[in-house]
Amino acid sequence: MPDVRRRQLITQLVGAAAASSLPRAAWAQQPTARIPRIGILSPASSVAAGTLAAFRQGMRDLGYVEGQTVILDFRLSKGDLDALPALAAEVVGIPVDVIVTDTSTAAVAASAATRTIPIVTATMGGDPVALGLVRSYARPGGNLTGMRFHTDLSEKRLQLLKQAFPSAERVAVLVNPNIAIAQIERRSAELAAERLRLRLRWLEAATPGKLLALAPATLADADGLVVVPDGVFWNNRKTIVQFATAGRVPAIYPERDYADDGGLIGYGPNAPEHFRQAAGYVDRILRGAKPGDLPINASSRFEFVINLRTARAQGFNLPVDFISAADEVLE
Repeated sequence: MPDVRRRQLITQLVGAAAASSLPRAAWAQQPTARIPRIGILSPASSVAAGTLAAFRQGMRDLGYVEGQTVILDFRLSKGDLDALPALAAEVVGIPVDVIVTDTSTAAVAASAATRTIPIVTATMGGDPVALGLVRSYARPGGNLTGMRFHTDLSEKRLQLLKQAFPSAERVAVLVNPNIAIAQIERRSAELAAERLRLRLRWLEAATPGKLLALAPATLADADGLVVVPDGVFWNNRKTIVQFATAGRVPAIYPERDYADDGGLIGYGPNAPEHFRQAAGYVDRILRGAKPGDLPINASSRFEFVINLRTARAQGFNLPVDFISAADEVLE
C-alpha cells in the first residue's frame, strides 16, 4: 500500500476511534434551537403588575420557562400613552416573534409599527374593525388577534349605581379622553342616563399626574361616580379609590380589582384572565398558527363585586337584594 494511502487510512481510523470515545450526547448533539422572543407593550408601571403576572403565569402553565424556552421583552410606558408608538418601534426593532399589547392604544401603536409581526391584544377596549386593525372578529385577516372587552358596559354600571342608590340624580363619570373607547363609552353612558333620568358630568384625566390632581371638591355636587375602563386608571386604581372616598360619593368601577383595593362596587371583565388567555394565543402562534386565522374573542364572564367593608365605613346602606345579586361580597 502506498505511503500516502496508508497515512490517510490511519488518520481516518484514529478519527473514528476518537469520536467513538466521546459521550453520546456530545457527538449526537444538534444545533441549539432559537429561543422565541415575546415583546410586551403596555402602559403599566411595573413588570410586577397583576395583569402582566397573569400573562407570565399563563405562559408557565403552557410549559414555557422564562429565560430558557421563551424570552419576554417588556416595554412599559408607565402611564404615558404618548410614549407607546416609540416603544412599539423599539419592540419591532429587537426584533420579536410576537407582540402582546395591553389597551387599545397599545394595539394601535403596535399595528402602526408593523404589519408582519403577529400582535396579540390582551385588553382591546375599542372596536378593532372600526379602528381598521382587522377585517372581522371571526377572521381578522391581518397580523392582529386576541381578546377584547365589551364596550357597552357603562350603561350597565349606571343601572347598578341607580339600583343601589335610587335617589341618585347627578353622576360624575371619570374617563381618559385619549383612549380609543372614550367616545364609545360616552355615547353609551349618555343614552343610558336619559333612560335612567340621570345627569352626567364628565371628568377627564389622561395621566397619573392628572389623576393625582383631581380634587375631591369636584364631586361635591355628585350623587355617584362611574369610572370608565382604562389601563392608566387600572394601574392607578388606588389613587382613584382614594379620590372617591375623599369626595364621599358611592362609586362603581370597571373591574373587581378596584373593589379589592377598597372601592365600593366593581363590575366588568377579569383583566388578568384576559392576559392568561392571551398566553394561549401566543402559544398557538409560536406553534405555527396565523394570527389572521384566530378569532378575536370577547369577555365571556363579568364579575360583580361589592366591598361591604367600604359601604359600612362610608355609611352607605345598600339594598339587601342588591347585595344578594353580587358574585362576591367582601366583608
